[in-house]
Amino acid sequence: MSKAQILEQLYQTVMARKGADPSESYTAKLFSKGTKKIAQKLGEEAVETALAAVSEGKAEVIAQSADLLYHLTVLWADQDIAPDEVFAALAKRQGISGIAEKAGRSK
Repeated sequence: MSKAQILEQLYQTVMARKGADPSESYTAKLFSKGTKKIAQKLGEEAVETALAAVSEGKAEVIAQSADLLYHLTVLWADQDIAPDEVFAALAKRQGISGIAEKAGRSK
């Protein structure tokens, strides 16, 4: 299974839990709390990943990165953003320097 397929499978699992019982699914519980809580959890996981990078070992960075990607996937599902849309945005940036790409964004 490719890396993109793993992310797509995670996304499909998350989407399937959108209407599930919050008492039986952590993902459903996040959805029931709304976008603000989902965004907050994503932010927490991003901070935990960054802190792991400076104070813990590789294994913890990997574990935190998995949590971060999961919560990012929940946010995408909440916003009706499919992974392919994100991949397309990344593909458009191929071969463009980060500085030039950022300068070209609409403000």
